[in-house]
Amino acid sequence: MSKLPGNAGVSLLGDKSLEFYRDPVSFYRQRIEKHRSRVFQSRLLNRPTAFICSVQGMRELLCEKSNLFVKDPTDLMTNVYGDTVVTTNGEEACLLRLSLTSLFTGRCLESWTDYITSVCERCLKDLSLSGQPECVYTVFKQLGTELVLGLYLNVRPEEQPELFQEITELCTQHWHGLISAPLSVKVPMWSSGFSTAMEARDKLMEIIKDKLENDTQGFVGSLRSLPLPDSSSASQHLLLFISALIPKALASLLTSFTLALSGNEQEETRRRALTDAVYMQGVLLEVQRLWPPFIGGRRIADQDSTLAGFHVPKGHGVMYISHSVHRDPEVFQQPDSFLPERWSGRNAGQEHFLCSFGSGPRNCIGVKLTDAFLKEACMYLLKHYDWCLEPPSQDLEYKWLPVSRPANPPTISFTRLDPTRSDKIDTR
Repeated sequence: MSKLPGNAGVSLLGDKSLEFYRDPVSFYRQRIEKHRSRVFQSRLLNRPTAFICSVQGMRELLCEKSNLFVKDPTDLMTNVYGDTVVTTNGEEACLLRLSLTSLFTGRCLESWTDYITSVCERCLKDLSLSGQPECVYTVFKQLGTELVLGLYLNVRPEEQPELFQEITELCTQHWHGLISAPLSVKVPMWSSGFSTAMEARDKLMEIIKDKLENDTQGFVGSLRSLPLPDSSSASQHLLLFISALIPKALASLLTSFTLALSGNEQEETRRRALTDAVYMQGVLLEVQRLWPPFIGGRRIADQDSTLAGFHVPKGHGVMYISHSVHRDPEVFQQPDSFLPERWSGRNAGQEHFLCSFGSGPRNCIGVKLTDAFLKEACMYLLKHYDWCLEPPSQDLEYKWLPVSRPANPPTISFTRLDPTRSDKIDTR
């Protein structure tokens, strides 16, 4: 057992949170090079914190030793969304997951197929109609919003346009609570971002409670019938499931997909992804590996332990960095290269080495739904369009927080494909 490389600094003065949030990728790369280790320590949120940048360390943290590292009960997610399957610990988290899992698997998941298809058709069918480049992140965020509000809340823009717009705006305002200083200040003519976010939450909760009382169909009807711990649990989970966080994550991945497969030089990649289901899965995994929508996740050591051979004292924070874990050269050869074929070769069967949506017993409960949606949206694009950057030269440098995407939203020109072409899809 070795001491963590690096320095945890001293209270307040040694805190590196600002440096990390300004550019988390530069932050971890500089320290990996300095310490020659993919596990190191620094001070984050004024707490000594171990940073995990290797596949081995991530797997120990999230899988083999997940019971030793807990969610931070003072985390802002808890303040904004309440006690949910994402924020709770121990037996409560296990029981919530057992109750909710049925809503994201099996027949429930299959029942959403037609709606997912209809949303993709409605939002993507006119990408080439104007003849002008599209800001794809905006398009995909709208697509994700329609999916989330339609599936989870039975609110669809073609049926209830005013309510849909109201909820969308409130979700955006509420989202700002996660990226604002948690100071609830309200004076005449001005409110802090956090205060505005909490007001939006209260309005959303009124809409959600009305839905839970009056809707008997779909996800809302199924959720209200589950054995949840208290009367507020269903509404708190709906608040989480309709949050702006999910459409932004979906938009992030779809934007990265279109950029990775953009232009004439990627025409063969697009054709192969359309006609070969195994290769298509490799493309989606490679997009997730190189451009994870979330930079990582945070835990607190509940007792003294070790990660990747390093001692982690009780009370230390632990931050796994998905961007770095996915580029661990011990596991991924040519880690910075887009190579979909790696997933049917050297890395076949190693999808669990990715942690875009967590891993192990606390991974994202909706990961199968996310996979189904991404595959449907990407297949729609491949079947109906060719596309390229317009203008060809754009700054595609990513920003990684709070959700990853190019700092300057890219614009892409779409060309409708000939509908009579005879491409066949291999579903083996």
